[in-house]
Amino acid sequence: MLRRRLRRSLEQPRLRGAQVELLRLVTDTPGLRVSAAAEELCLAGNSVSTLVNQLVAQDLLRREVDPGDRRAALLYATPAAEQRIGQWRRRRRELMGELVADLPEPQRAALAAALPALQLLAEGLRTLPEESALPEESALPEERSLPEEA
Repeated sequence: MLRRRLRRSLEQPRLRGAQVELLRLVTDTPGLRVSAAAEELCLAGNSVSTLVNQLVAQDLLRREVDPGDRRAALLYATPAAEQRIGQWRRRRRELMGELVADLPEPQRAALAAALPALQLLAEGLRTLPEESALPEESALPEERSLPEEA
């Protein structure tokens, strides 16, 4: 919902989710290799290469030959991409700040207390090996849910 709300105010053409993920990653990690980006995003190398080609064509990514291995490419966000990602992050921060500020104090405190656990969950997802992915939904027990409040 947050993404949908933010997209309404976009002036530039929309990017697909995977394109945005790659741009964010390269903006945060300049000089990243395509293979490292593929690993970080859990995508096949040829899929990332396709995304790179699309973003280079839109002047959002710059690809340079790695001087240490001329077969590899290093990725850099262009100033246009850095500005776009920066604007997106600022708007997202502002919107979330407004929404959180409107919550009653007990809910704000609950969110703050949950942040360390949410960060650990996100890290766990990042480091989860592909073969450890969850089974198909039909293989899950029928009554698997979060505990209910008393």
